[in-house]
Amino acid sequence: MSEATGWSPGTRDTVIDVMARAIENWPDAPFLDFDGVRHSYRDIDQRSTRFAHALAELGLRAGETFVSMLDNNVDAIVAWIAANKLGAIWVPVNTAYKGEFLRHLVSNSGASLLLCEAAYAPRVAAVSSEIPELRRVLYRGSIEAPLDAAIAFEPLDDHRGTDGAPLGHRPDPSDISLIIYTGGTTGPSKGCMISHNACCAQAYNTLRLSERTADEIHFTALPMFHLNSVAHTILASAIIGGMAAIGSRFSVSGFWPEIERTGARIATLLGAMPAMVASAPDNPAMERCHGQLRMIRGAPFPPAVHETFRTRFGVRYPGSNVYGMTEVSPVTCVALGEEGKPGSSGKPNPDFHFMLVDDDGNVCPSGTAGEIWIRPKKPDIIFSGYWRQPEETLKIVKDLWFHTGDIGRLDEDGYFYFVDRKKDYMRRRGENISSYELETAFSKHPAIQEVAAHAVYSELGEDDVKITCILNDDATLSEEELCRWSIAELPYFAVPRYIEFRRELPRNPVGRVLKYQLRDEGKTATTWDREAAGLQFERR
Repeated sequence: MSEATGWSPGTRDTVIDVMARAIENWPDAPFLDFDGVRHSYRDIDQRSTRFAHALAELGLRAGETFVSMLDNNVDAIVAWIAANKLGAIWVPVNTAYKGEFLRHLVSNSGASLLLCEAAYAPRVAAVSSEIPELRRVLYRGSIEAPLDAAIAFEPLDDHRGTDGAPLGHRPDPSDISLIIYTGGTTGPSKGCMISHNACCAQAYNTLRLSERTADEIHFTALPMFHLNSVAHTILASAIIGGMAAIGSRFSVSGFWPEIERTGARIATLLGAMPAMVASAPDNPAMERCHGQLRMIRGAPFPPAVHETFRTRFGVRYPGSNVYGMTEVSPVTCVALGEEGKPGSSGKPNPDFHFMLVDDDGNVCPSGTAGEIWIRPKKPDIIFSGYWRQPEETLKIVKDLWFHTGDIGRLDEDGYFYFVDRKKDYMRRRGENISSYELETAFSKHPAIQEVAAHAVYSELGEDDVKITCILNDDATLSEEELCRWSIAELPYFAVPRYIEFRRELPRNPVGRVLKYQLRDEGKTATTWDREAAGLQFERR
């Protein structure tokens, strides 16, 4: 290690080497459980080897991309490992994609071969004529009606392969294992190139932070096109010879029955899932599972949800105090057993140089918010850039630092607090306003189901604040009542000028709210205006 820079080669690994060690050490141990159907390490190895030979016969070569659009099932993981055994790159696609979203992703990937569920084949067929490099589609299941497509659609069952001879390819840790496409909230989706070593590094970090043992089953219902599932749950299981239980989809009513059936000790919940589980009514499986789950992984839980999981469900470690993204994770974290501060995502990961920087490039002092810049201290532990979009890579990798586009702050003890996405940060009357903090505040109102805080252009040259939200079905709240409520909850400069109630918010196929669309729409015909209504309050 270089003492001056902290640089170290670290532990280098690949997905294929992880699997090879698992086959050598635990060939017949259970590896994957898909809704009760279990597969051993040997089974996955044999399936992926045979399929790799079949893919080679179809023309897939090292360095090329192979797209899969599959639900949570064993074939998704077999496709990943098979592609990597050839030195090819696996590209899992969000199963909600269709139309231009799907066309752009497949076209940008450059894949000539695609694997999808039979139910999604008509969507692929509809855009296939606009994807010049796509030559063949394999579908899983059966297709009832003929497809109107200029390219070949063939059953996966005709190409599962029979050759079990070992493959000769041995990937380098820096080779690309998979490409995960971003949500595309500000433009077309970008493909994050994840090397073998970067994928393994995330898995090793998960094991380090959770102190998971081989006998602890990890449950997730997150889709296979999320890096969280494939790296943090499945690859991490293979490193220690453990088992991953994969639900076909997340279900509030089915969560505790699955935890009971699988015997899981660790589970992953993201987004709105924790709150949904926390507020669900009691059921017998939940009562029988009290204390069974040692840990719930995912984003930090709000204090009330955190306490519910501790007291109502007996979870010792609810929520994960980490900050990260597809490109790199974890950037900050709290080690197991450490007492993190409320609202904090821990301290910077020692694997990275970490800075908070203002718009002029100055390092921000403690307590001052700035953009998060990071630089790795080990090779191949962050993403390798955006696939086929070098100009997009150069936009965020500047001055030899990765500019995350996120804003955070550090306190005097070095604990990190996420503030906002830089593009969603607002400035009004000389004050900075975090849309994230606004949304957190408004989400506490019992009548609000979901909320998006965003800017509306102001004639004064800065921003006016708008709250666009969905109310609960039984709510009778008015915009003025909500605004008056916020006066007591917010700093005066953050009280919104505009409020609009809608039945739904604009989203991309990943489900993320398209704030740029809300900003562009601005003050709509159904927007309530505090100033036009004459509502005034004391500014203090």
